[in-house]
Amino acid sequence: MYLQWDWLCLGVLIISSVTAEIENKETLDANVEVEDFDKQSQEADVDGDKSSLEVVYQTPKPTGEVYFTATFDGVLAGWVLSKTKKEDTDENIAKYDGKWEVEELKENTVPGDRGLVLKSVAKHHAISAMLTKEFIFDDKPLIVQYEVNFQEGIDCGGAYIKLLSSSNDLNLEYFFDKTPYTVMFGPDKCGEDYKLHFIFRHKNPKTGEYDEKHAKRPDVDLKKFYLDKKTHLYTLVLKPDDTFEILIDQLVVSKGSLLEDMVPPVNPHKEIDDPSDKKPDDWDERPKIPDPNAVKPDDWDEDEPSKIEDPDAVKPEGWLDDEPQYVPDPNAKKPKDWDEEMDGEWEAPQIPNPKCEAAPGCGHWVRPMKNNPNYKGKWKAPLIDNPNYQGIWSPRKIPNPDYFEDSHPFKMTAVSAIGLELWSMTSDIYFDNFIICSEKEVADRWAADGWGLKKLVASANEPGMFSQLVTAAEDHPWLWVLYILTLALPVGLGVLFCWPTKKTDEDIDFKKPDISKPITKGDLDQEGEELDDDEIELEEEKENEDTAEDEDEGEEEENDLADTSQEGSDKSNKSGSEDEMKEANEDTGYGDGPLKSVRKRRIRKD
Repeated sequence: MYLQWDWLCLGVLIISSVTAEIENKETLDANVEVEDFDKQSQEADVDGDKSSLEVVYQTPKPTGEVYFTATFDGVLAGWVLSKTKKEDTDENIAKYDGKWEVEELKENTVPGDRGLVLKSVAKHHAISAMLTKEFIFDDKPLIVQYEVNFQEGIDCGGAYIKLLSSSNDLNLEYFFDKTPYTVMFGPDKCGEDYKLHFIFRHKNPKTGEYDEKHAKRPDVDLKKFYLDKKTHLYTLVLKPDDTFEILIDQLVVSKGSLLEDMVPPVNPHKEIDDPSDKKPDDWDERPKIPDPNAVKPDDWDEDEPSKIEDPDAVKPEGWLDDEPQYVPDPNAKKPKDWDEEMDGEWEAPQIPNPKCEAAPGCGHWVRPMKNNPNYKGKWKAPLIDNPNYQGIWSPRKIPNPDYFEDSHPFKMTAVSAIGLELWSMTSDIYFDNFIICSEKEVADRWAADGWGLKKLVASANEPGMFSQLVTAAEDHPWLWVLYILTLALPVGLGVLFCWPTKKTDEDIDFKKPDISKPITKGDLDQEGEELDDDEIELEEEKENEDTAEDEDEGEEEENDLADTSQEGSDKSNKSGSEDEMKEANEDTGYGDGPLKSVRKRRIRKD
């Protein structure tokens, strides 16, 4: 039993160690990038006097072919502020006069690293830049990646980008909301609606018009990416096989097909409802109708009430008919400022009648109501299947005159510029490290040199687990109960299973000898030797005993001789049954009986 408790205690300790090891591993994993960062990004010295991680920052440089990069570590070169106005908007806010600045992060700053920051509130912002070279949707994937940090959280506003369609008349100074774009991608939020846009404009091959195709919403909870005030990495991958992937912090949050997972779908339906078809006037869509042959039974009384007085009810004994339920408060006094001319005649407030507290009731007794067994309500004919039922009407189908089949929607309009056209009710939205390329390895290396350092610094500056638990409990006080229970459970189990216990005499006495164990000859010899030693000790004790004890001993020996002679006579008597002989042998213990008797006498004498 005690061995089981020891094993259980050991198991609890092992589980606790494993849990602590997992937590330590998770903490370490939080500081390790998803991709293999270069040595310069990984080697960082911790300053003992500061909470931030001191790193040696260098502006990221692309390691392969790219179409556009922007780090904002120098001057704001190549970016053009819009000088136009937003159409169909109030004149006071139509102008794109929102301010942009190049600044460092407010929290978890990486010295030397700066980004593009949206500074104004309740204003339209528009800024754009030309790509290094035009991207043509041919046989290479399109990868768009950039960083966003909602430094003040976000109430209502976006942080998405637009890849502007190539055209001969593209002028970035006149970039506004109606400027044609090919791809729109990035986070957007207003109220409690958290979005991550991926929209592409598809050209109808028959009409030449463009339609917006929206990707389905990701299945993950996006709220934390908007409210944790950390820098997050947003990546869009469009592949020539007409598939796409959306990643946040290098983890896939959504993926699908351009042909199957866009709303509305790229290809229209082959058939559509005939707009000229109308439902006939005699079309019957009722699956059930009242039975026209049903007749109301003669005994059906629609006037019977649903409730009636219970005739069997009896007024309880002790009911006080003459006592009202409420009486004026005898302790109430008219206020000194009471003016009967203005306020009327003063009356004491009513209180429950104290005499009714001990009685079953007061006032006029009324019989209680019960359900009327004769109540049936308004009669209605039962429903039957409609013999004229024709089903739910729908217009007939006709071939879709606008039908087309685009089997390769990846072939989009080429892009030659990138732009941010935003409205926000929150300031200090931080953008950094834009890259457009065709190789995932190039984008990952770019992320390691930029976003990877920000993540390392943010992880190093995070408060300890205890501080995080306290902060969470301040927002949700009910967590204190959970914390107490979580701490009390392992302590209670540890005390219950691991506290040492003492063996009591009762535990020893309750241990039964294994009488079923066979006795060998060697055991008998050993017991005999122990018996001889015991007899020698007994003889020495007998010499020191007084005469009275000798006489008692003599009487006991005579009784033993008498028992022995009686036993001999019993053995000679053939009338004894085999069961009785077996029981006698079990009582004697096959030679062990004398040993036990000697020991008992010795214990008794001691």
